[in-house]
Amino acid sequence: MTGPFETYGGVFGFEGLLSPPSLPECDESNPVESAVICSLVRSWPRRATVRRVEPELDDFFDPAKADFPEELLPFREHDLYRCLDETKKDRLRAWGWIAYNKNVMDIEQFVVNPGFQLLSRDAFGTGLGDRHRAAALQSMVDEEYHTLMHLNASAATRRHRGWPLREDALPTAQTVRRHHAAAVGHTDPRAAALTTLAFTTVAETSISAYLALMTEDEEVQPVNRATVALHRRDELCHSSITGDLVTMVYDGLDADDRHTLLEGLRDGVDAFTGSDMTTWRSILEREEVTGAGTIIADVTADSDRKPMVQDCSAIRRLCEHLGIAKDVRPAW
Repeated sequence: MTGPFETYGGVFGFEGLLSPPSLPECDESNPVESAVICSLVRSWPRRATVRRVEPELDDFFDPAKADFPEELLPFREHDLYRCLDETKKDRLRAWGWIAYNKNVMDIEQFVVNPGFQLLSRDAFGTGLGDRHRAAALQSMVDEEYHTLMHLNASAATRRHRGWPLREDALPTAQTVRRHHAAAVGHTDPRAAALTTLAFTTVAETSISAYLALMTEDEEVQPVNRATVALHRRDELCHSSITGDLVTMVYDGLDADDRHTLLEGLRDGVDAFTGSDMTTWRSILEREEVTGAGTIIADVTADSDRKPMVQDCSAIRRLCEHLGIAKDVRPAW
């Protein structure tokens, strides 16, 4: 099957490639030089979304499609939501997409890239080689472009719907708030840096599951699905890069540092998978939805409601690789 979704990531995806960057020579036989890292660094000019020609989003916008999956609305079964008129529901779904993008952008900017920055300058004294540091820097470039992709997708929604829906009206993502609180809770800069690395690791190994939530529903706006699909393709590579780099860092840590990193991983998973109705409360109040407080209270009190992100298998596999699986929660 072909169409806007396939075209966005297909025909446009293989034009205008630049020549591969020149990297310093290194000893490929050295076991420290990871085969995974070397392969991904070399393939970056071919695989990274940032290296491809960007299509005109407006050409693929379908006004008849929903901006956000109904099943991802936490209050979709609430009677006060069901009785709303379709225009109001459409606005809430559009807000859902704006909020989804803001969550991604916040995490990329304030959680992920700070960790990659630490790795790019070998902040933990691991002895990372040129290719490892290049992999971290390439990932940072990718993340900046992902932020731009999601901003452009939100802008397309605002433009075509004619609704302001500004992300600066929404609160900061929960993962960002939790990361900030955990990092500033350490008086030791190294411990704070390890906590940042832990949150980066959780985000980069788990964000694919979050992005996958937007790629399956064919009733959703093709532009939105394509944006997320392209981002997710890069993140599957980032997961390998992050896992490889964190393994190298972990091998050189002492017992206290390893404990700090593990605590950061635990806190990061709780933050990334935890339910947070702060954003939806803001949206419902801004839209003047009747009974907004009741909706939020009822959804929050629903013990049967499952978190949006439930797949933590990637971080568990990493912990198994590090030999600390016994110290992580069964739910991972």
